[in-house]
Amino acid sequence: MHVPLSWSYTQTLAAENNTHISEFLLLGLSQDLEVQPLIYVIFLSMYLTTILGNLLIVLAASSDPRLHTPMYFFLCNLSLVDICFTSTTVPKMLQNILLQRKAISYEGCITQIFFYILFGSLDDFLLTVMAYDRFVAICHPLHYTVIMNPRVCGLMLLGCWVLGLLNSSLEVSMSLRLSFYPKVEIPHFFCEFSQLIKLACSDTFLNNLVMYCAILLVGGGPILGIIYSYSKIISSILGVASTQGRYKAFSTCASHLSVVSLFYVTSMGVYLSSAVSERAYPRAVASVLYMVVTPMLNPFIYSLRNKDIKRALKMFFVRGNTKR
Repeated sequence: MHVPLSWSYTQTLAAENNTHISEFLLLGLSQDLEVQPLIYVIFLSMYLTTILGNLLIVLAASSDPRLHTPMYFFLCNLSLVDICFTSTTVPKMLQNILLQRKAISYEGCITQIFFYILFGSLDDFLLTVMAYDRFVAICHPLHYTVIMNPRVCGLMLLGCWVLGLLNSSLEVSMSLRLSFYPKVEIPHFFCEFSQLIKLACSDTFLNNLVMYCAILLVGGGPILGIIYSYSKIISSILGVASTQGRYKAFSTCASHLSVVSLFYVTSMGVYLSSAVSERAYPRAVASVLYMVVTPMLNPFIYSLRNKDIKRALKMFFVRGNTKR
């Protein structure tokens, strides 16, 4: 007599047979072959713009001795992290479009998850450290050079890296315990951690718990620090007697505040789109804004609204033409 397998047994069997899955399929932003060339050109243009823009910020700040300050030290690191953040996902997407393939190896997927969580966390932490730097500069200007000395700046940067590595290592180690069915299609242009959890055939309670705790701590902690810093900054600016003094004090924070707003609005869009809609397309669009558009716009925000960066870029290009 034939006895049908129970659902729980089938799940267990699938999990045992598919622990060593070799690859995933990335469905991308669109499966329409006619749209692929347009997507390729758009993303290649944005990627090259991101690299060029952020490298120019780094070169300008490094070449001008007047910009060898804590503010621009952290800005250079933010630009380098933005380059790495975009490079984690976009090149693989461009390669898949060019070769007309969707596959990414299991190891490649896990590596992608590790680095996009790492550089996303670093972005978050660096923006918080930069907010603290502005807080010290405006609220404690006489003690600024003492508080924000090179050793402290180096320790802050090291702390950002340690926290980022701990966060990404924890989340990736949790993903290694997941099991999958033989054919896994990820409705995204990269291996997103939350999508991977949804597609697992094993128990994901612990993974979801760790993921949401990480979002709460890594996202909530820094934003509270930024809000506290800017509440003190605004209070200090309002205490300045002259209008010109207020404008000058606020102008030193305008670029950073714009970047912070852009970063958190787009990152919140990623998680809200996932909570509100089950469809993959809104989340993919939100992810493009967060992972590609934001790193591309950051150099423009800092260069267009910052006279020091404009001057440094001008000097850099003039010096380059003179050498020729």
